[in-house]
Amino acid sequence: MDDRGGGSFVAVRRVSPQGLLDRNNTCQTTSAEAVAGSTAWLSCVCAQGTEDDSRPSFDLTPEQEDCLMRLQNRLDIAYDSSVPEHQESLLALWKAAFPEEELHGLISEQWKEMGWQGKDPSTDFRGGGFISLENLLYFARNFPKSFQDLLRKQEGDRSMWEYPFAVAGVNITFMLIQMLDLEAVKPRTLVGATFLKFLSDNESAFNLLYCVAFALMDHLWLAMHASYMDFNAVMKLTRHQLEKELLEENITRLEELPSYAHLLGNS
Repeated sequence: MDDRGGGSFVAVRRVSPQGLLDRNNTCQTTSAEAVAGSTAWLSCVCAQGTEDDSRPSFDLTPEQEDCLMRLQNRLDIAYDSSVPEHQESLLALWKAAFPEEELHGLISEQWKEMGWQGKDPSTDFRGGGFISLENLLYFARNFPKSFQDLLRKQEGDRSMWEYPFAVAGVNITFMLIQMLDLEAVKPRTLVGATFLKFLSDNESAFNLLYCVAFALMDHLWLAMHASYMDFNAVMKLTRHQLEKELLEENITRLEELPSYAHLLGNS
């Protein structure tokens, strides 16, 4: 997975319920109603420290190797606005998010309503690739109520300056890739090795864990009474909580994670 450039960000102001990450560790987002801030807000909270090639690796079964290879192939696909499948997925995401509102084009100011940084969402996928779009679409299709609640910020006592939904989603994809060490030939962490057991039982495990992570992040955001400058801290806590839950001995399916309840609105 390649590195892409980045820049500064501005935070989204919550005006009504209707109303980035980057491989180089800088992130960006904009909105029609925004306030300037520090690039630390959407920085890569997971890629900290230096790569340690001396870390042990975990042996995999042939089935786990195949599952990891298929997932890694997905990670390597960059979003390409000229590819019909990618265009269709982006349009499907809009329809799932705003079924009553007609989209005027793949490049439109309307995309800011979803929390993209500008009128062309393709510029935001540089940090997460096509899989970050797949993650959002899976979330919208499989957990529509939770997706809509988070998109429209309908639950809880919200900050005046909220995180932008779509850009936060790209950050979550990237955070999970780092947390699970998915770009390594073999997992070098116990968390990564544990996840592959779930993946071999359910090929949608990465998508499902993404949904859990998004719901958990928003839950922690509300619990911390967070505002845009707290996004980095909230993401760190989200990662820590996910790692803890994945390593619990009694967890045999992702649906058994304690934080799965947030996805169902049972927090």
